[in-house]
Amino acid sequence: MKSINKSIITAFVVTIFAVNFSIAQEIIEDVVDTSKKQRDTTGTNTGRQKVDGVAAVVGDFVVLDSDIDKEYIQLQARGVSIKEISRCQLFGKLLEDKLYAHHAIQDSITVNELEIRSNIEQQISAFLEQKGGSMTELLEFYNKDSEQSLREEMFEINKNAKLAGDMQRKIVEDVEVTPEEVREYYNSIPKDSLPIFGTELKVAQIVVIPEVSEEAKQAVIDRLKEYKADVIENGASFTTKAVFYSDDTAARSKGGAYTLNRKRPQMVKEFRDVAFSLQEGEISEPFETDFGFHIILLEKIRGQEYDVRHILLRPEITNESVLAAKEKITKVKERIESGDLTFADAAREFSDEEETKFEGGQLINPYTQDSSLELTKMDPELYGQIQDLADNEISLVLQDQDRINPIKFKILTVTDRTEDHKADFARDYLKIKSLALQEKQFKAIGIWQEEKIADTYVKINDDYKGCEFNSNWLKTEKE
Repeated sequence: MKSINKSIITAFVVTIFAVNFSIAQEIIEDVVDTSKKQRDTTGTNTGRQKVDGVAAVVGDFVVLDSDIDKEYIQLQARGVSIKEISRCQLFGKLLEDKLYAHHAIQDSITVNELEIRSNIEQQISAFLEQKGGSMTELLEFYNKDSEQSLREEMFEINKNAKLAGDMQRKIVEDVEVTPEEVREYYNSIPKDSLPIFGTELKVAQIVVIPEVSEEAKQAVIDRLKEYKADVIENGASFTTKAVFYSDDTAARSKGGAYTLNRKRPQMVKEFRDVAFSLQEGEISEPFETDFGFHIILLEKIRGQEYDVRHILLRPEITNESVLAAKEKITKVKERIESGDLTFADAAREFSDEEETKFEGGQLINPYTQDSSLELTKMDPELYGQIQDLADNEISLVLQDQDRINPIKFKILTVTDRTEDHKADFARDYLKIKSLALQEKQFKAIGIWQEEKIADTYVKINDDYKGCEFNSNWLKTEKE
């Protein structure tokens, strides 16, 4: 198989529809139907027609012809050009996904079904919001006759995608590179082929968050206590209250439901500590996290997993508090510009952002863990805020928000700008290390694939035996 560009593969929304093939693993003969035209492996109509034929069997899974069609639909929906992507390439990608999912099950990798269903709700909501469409249009897009059938297919898609992803992570979790391997990787690249790293700069920020009054905090604590009392004393529904009143928009539509696992940290520590201290059916007292105030209902304990529901309330931020925060950061900006304070000292003294204040407000690149940010890979919102700033210039006071704070104010500055340049071992060591690690991981995955293909039942339909594969999918034809 001619390999698809790695960036396209990374952007794939996995659209395979896995069918558990737990009985005889023999290829089903294609059924000819004159109502639909069949494409050959290049994507060209042949004039022949098939009802949904089986393209391949990999372990306990099958790949259907329609799975490949769905890949094309999803790529087009995401704005990816499919002109250079052949049917064989998508077929090869699906074979790999099934191989990962099959061996994930063999290795006892499990998935959280409640988490998957939560993801489905978010996907559907995002689609409807972005496209401005209706559920009817969504069903037409996926060629489904009911919302239930759509959700069932999306569940299988997401479940097998999670299995495949977890299997890949398991394969490479112990792969590391030594400094010598990084040097060998760098020296192996011809000097005229060294990668070009784009313009980089460092960005620092000072953030001021409006204070929440003690009265506002007590007001939401009292409301949460009322909700708890209503459930316990009057039999009110905790789920209904979460739907109507919770400020956790991600979980509100499913009644505030989450599943926590003792071995896999999820949610903030304060939330986990309270949840794991409850008995089944018990409702917690109100408690505080960075997100606001919560009460938790523990519904069920299943070994290491805890099924909970929660209600989140955020204290009201007054107009006076907002104005005070804006005035504070405006005065900080004036003091920096007058030379009374350096930006770094002002960040350490006045910034409310714990992650950056002790580093003088310096932002950290989440991919390289250093302070250099590549301009072309910068978060679009941040790029828009700093694109017109000269070095060491301070931005206007900007109003912003994040998942914890509905309103905050910040100022930014740009330092240490480096223009486009060829990779340099000393200057760009962390980036080169990342590339070396990526290459080693690709090799580890390739070795794993070849070994597992040899050990796994694989059957390819005759229609696809003309495909050129990187891996030995046609092993039975060569034996």
